Order: sequence, then C-alpha cells, then structure tokens
Amino acid sequence: MAEESLEEFRAEARAWLEANFPSSLAGRAAELMGAEVIDASESDATAWAKSLGAKGWGTPTWPAEYGGGGLTQLQAQVLNQEMDRIRAFNPLIRTAGMGITMVGPTILEYGTEEQKQRHIPRICRGDVFWSLGYSEPNAGSDLASLATRAEDAGDHWVVNGQKTWTSGADVSDWCGVLVRTDFDAPKRDGISFLMMDMNQPGIETRPIRLIGGASPFCETFFNDARAEKDEMLGKLNAGWTVGKRLLQHERQSQTGATSGMGGGARKSLRDLAKEYVGVDDRGRLADPDLRARLTDHMMDAKAHSLTIARITAEARGNMKVSAAASILKNAASANAQKRAELILELMGSSGLGWEGEGYTEEEIEAVRGWLGGKAMSIYGGSFEIQNNIIAKNILGLPENTQRG
Repeated sequence: MAEESLEEFRAEARAWLEANFPSSLAGRAAELMGAEVIDASESDATAWAKSLGAKGWGTPTWPAEYGGGGLTQLQAQVLNQEMDRIRAFNPLIRTAGMGITMVGPTILEYGTEEQKQRHIPRICRGDVFWSLGYSEPNAGSDLASLATRAEDAGDHWVVNGQKTWTSGADVSDWCGVLVRTDFDAPKRDGISFLMMDMNQPGIETRPIRLIGGASPFCETFFNDARAEKDEMLGKLNAGWTVGKRLLQHERQSQTGATSGMGGGARKSLRDLAKEYVGVDDRGRLADPDLRARLTDHMMDAKAHSLTIARITAEARGNMKVSAAASILKNAASANAQKRAELILELMGSSGLGWEGEGYTEEEIEAVRGWLGGKAMSIYGGSFEIQNNIIAKNILGLPENTQRG
C-alpha cells in the first residue's frame, strides 16, 4: 500500500477514534480488562465496545462481509498506533474470550459458509465469549492422548469426558472442544473438533485458583453433553489438523505482533528505576550493574518489536501464521518475564507485598503480575514445545518425539 494511502487511513482512524473513544477510559485498560467481562456499570466501556464492534475494528483484518474491518495488516498496524497514541484499547479481545485470537481465525479457515455466518459476526461484535477444551488431566503436552469422547447419536453428538485449564469456561457461551470420535484409530487420526454451546445441563465447570490470585482457569466436565452435527469444524476425524492450526493462531497472538490490550498507564522501566533506585549526579541510574542489565533488557525488547515490524514490512502487510510464531512467542515470553523480574528488583522491599496499606496498588499488581507471568512460558504450548517446533519445522532437524 502506498505511503500516501496509509497516511490517509491514519487521518481517518485518528478522526474516528477521537470521535468515538471516551476520554474517561484513556489509560484504564489494565483496570477495566482485568476481569473476564467488562463491568456493565461502566457505561462508557460498554458504549466503546459496541462502537468498536459495529465498526469492525475490534477484528480489523477480518473480512468485512462477516463483520470485520476488512483492513490490511499495515492499516491495522496504523490503527493500533493511533489507539496507543490516545491510550485506547480493544475491549473485544476480552469480551469475546478466545473468539478473536484463536477460534474466529480457525473458523474463517476451516468453517463452512453457514458456520462463518453463524459465528463470526457475533465474535466481531463481542457478543459471545469463547473458551477452548484442549488439555486433560492425562493429556497435556501429549495432547493427542485425549480421552474425551463424542459418540454419534444420529442427529447430534453425545460428549463425555473432562478438560482442564479451560480458560474462562465458567463464563463462556461457546467452547471449541477436541474430542475422540474414532476409538480404534491411531490417536492423532481419531480426533475431531466440535463447537459446543456451553449453556446446557450436561456441562459443569469448576474454577482453579492460581498462586497469582485471580485465575481464568477451570476444570470442565462433560456428562452426556450435546453437540450439534453441523457444529463440527473441519472433517470427521481430522480435528488434529484443525486443532494444531488453532494453536498456531494462539502463538501468533502471544508474539507481541498484535495490539489492542494497550492503552495502559504502566510506567516505563526507566521511570520506575528513577523513582525507586534514584540517579547519580550525572542523572544516571545509581546502580551501574542494574543499569547495565536494564539496558540489555530494553535492547532485547526493542529488537523484538523491530523484528515484528520487519516481518510485517517484508510480508507487505499480508502476514501469514507459521512456525516462525514459535520463535516470537518464546521471545515475547522471555522479555515479559524479564521485565517483571526487573520491576520487582527495582522496587526492592516495596516489590514484596501481596496486600495491605504499606504497598501501593501498582506494587501489589507488580508482585501478582510477576507470579502470573510465570505461566507465559507454559500456556499456548510450553517453551520446550516451541523449541521442538522450531527445530523440526524451521531448522529441519529430525523428529525427536514419538509419533502417536
């Protein structure tokens, strides 16, 4: 796209955002998006979510015929920049659960036209919250060992089994579930992907509390639950392919290549360092060792963001989800965890609080964020799994795991 055209779009995006984004929400992304659903009493937040959904800019690159924005990747990048400029954020990423980052893109690739018309517009508007039923108590990294069954009951499927770590299952409207539909086939060949209505008596959810405090994770139990025949995504017994593709979309969403959760008021590491550690008579961070490590991290973070920008530019705005997302996912996880560790070190004893009047809200959030951030190198496929993908699909090294 010509530079002039991008600048014209920038002007359009800036004008629309200034007319529609409530200034009362500026910089409040972390506060308002911390919960699994936006507080209905926040009328400005509700109005903003509806405006963004109606415009299609909550899913900017999705096809306009299904309710998306129909933008190119470069236009979406400009939109993100303009949102960051006024400290705006995309609430639909939260109100749709995993619908925007994972389920929707997979439906767009594998869904029938009827499935796209039925599900995509509601995801674009943030009207439906999606969760995913993948891992099981005995099928984590070896996901193909899953045992949840779907049996053919003529006009529908009957599902029985248990899933764990199903984020947001207790508040979700729909769930994408990997189930076993051929019980005699090799384990990867007998799996199908079902889209299930969660509002039925055959499904029970139990929240799992984590060390970081609030947690979206649940155990989910299917007891003669029902899935409609026309809600199978992809072909019968070909769900392993669909499920792997969805995980690629998940990793892409965790690379830092997409925005929408920005607009936060968090301070820079430089400002935090000056506040908690202090500076010398030359205006430099007083601790030289900490100064060096802080500089190293800031360089790594900048290199990561520049790599994403380079990939976007080289792809001429048409980025494709590939195994390269595993590299960026691991880099993003490492950068985020390193940042959290540095923040606690900068805060010193003030970065040890869990609760109480002796600590600010920012200090308590730093501790809980550090603890919660440990999961970043586990969810979406662990750090080690990403390294295996990189070794096999990018470096061309031989398979190092047993085939099922």
